Amino acid sequence: MAKILVAEDDSAVSAFVARALQHRGHEVTAVPDGSAALGALAAASFDLLLTDIVMPRLDGIALALKASKDHPAMRILLMTGFASERQRAHNLEALIHRVIAKPFTLEQICDTVDEELSR
Repeated sequence: MAKILVAEDDSAVSAFVARALQHRGHEVTAVPDGSAALGALAAASFDLLLTDIVMPRLDGIALALKASKDHPAMRILLMTGFASERQRAHNLEALIHRVIAKPFTLEQICDTVDEELSR
């Protein structure tokens, strides 16, 4: 299946998402923030980046901008529970493939990732 990088500062959400995607057969690397995600992207290639928007050090929007420049073939999905952040992300539609609203179910996150990977 796919190699997925999950950048999420909430350890419970990160573990929830990583386990769900692994259960679907994906290889998942989870990191706690955007800076760590940049390090992971420099060390390995990924098919999809799934990142929270609001994170310390480097937020998901800045991460997505950098990742899309350095890895143009990689799919990028953002997660957020904040309406204002969803709007900020929608202004970057050319770079970001989808914004997923929190809270979500295991099925919703897995189905969304699988849909994006099949495109």
